[in-house]
Amino acid sequence: MISSQKPEVNMQLSNGFYETRRLEHLVENRTTYTLENAEMNVYETHHYAEEVVLQFHQPVFASMIEGKKIMHLREQKPFDFLPGESIIMPANEIMKIDFPEAATNNPTKCLAMTISPEKINRVVENINEQSHLLDDREWQMSADNFAFTNDPAVSQIIQRLIFLFAENHTSKDYFVDMMIRELIIRVLQKENRRVLADNSRQFSSNHRLAATIDYIKKNLHLPLAVSDLCQVACMSESSFHRVFRSELGVSPIQFINEERIKKATRLLKQPKIQIKEVYLSCGFNNLSYFIRTFKKTLNQTPKEYQTSFTRMIRFQ
Repeated sequence: MISSQKPEVNMQLSNGFYETRRLEHLVENRTTYTLENAEMNVYETHHYAEEVVLQFHQPVFASMIEGKKIMHLREQKPFDFLPGESIIMPANEIMKIDFPEAATNNPTKCLAMTISPEKINRVVENINEQSHLLDDREWQMSADNFAFTNDPAVSQIIQRLIFLFAENHTSKDYFVDMMIRELIIRVLQKENRRVLADNSRQFSSNHRLAATIDYIKKNLHLPLAVSDLCQVACMSESSFHRVFRSELGVSPIQFINEERIKKATRLLKQPKIQIKEVYLSCGFNNLSYFIRTFKKTLNQTPKEYQTSFTRMIRFQ
């Protein structure tokens, strides 16, 4: 399931794309760019449709650009796929897709980029040669579906790839190769972060970062000093900052704030809970900082979020 965090950067198709693409189908019109290690497909749908089947024979990175899809994947409940969200899927994954809002004046646009398994393996092997994860684990790409909200770094990589694939440049294979390498590394960090966050209690006895994450999640209502986290992880402060960012892709403070906002969204789904009770339960020092952080993350104030969720439940 994709998190409720909103993307900070919206995707746009490049002028080069519109100069070369041909619109021949109203449902999943496909424009393809093929390079040595990757192929980018841009799909446009201008008409309502249900259960459109799509399958790729290589691992695929898909990211929504405009509109809304409802994704049906194996062993998962259907979920909305919205702009600023991405999903990594293994080779031969069968997707069934609904387009409930697609229309001529409201087309759905999605990027699907296949990446050769050899390229992915080379990047993973290279990063493992340079450094293993903490406690001597190895980096690895999951064989399961992994959906997430783009952060600014991932959004900027996708935007750059959209431009590069459509550009007529003799060195674009080289440029794209570098961007894909960075994308794979950032996805590995996101995936490692998800695994440790989802299983922090289970892994806490034999994994120092998992123990730290478990400590954070149990003490969100309290002031959390990085010096205390270093003691939990049994690391110096400089090593802790370096390892935390390298393996999880964010700083300790960013992670703490994200976990506090996640807890706040859970609490705000209670229609009668007071905003003051929420921010104190989540460890924020004052109301104005809580509102600023919440709005920066979700593009809504806590009250707007609570009202919109209550309204959605009422009309279901």
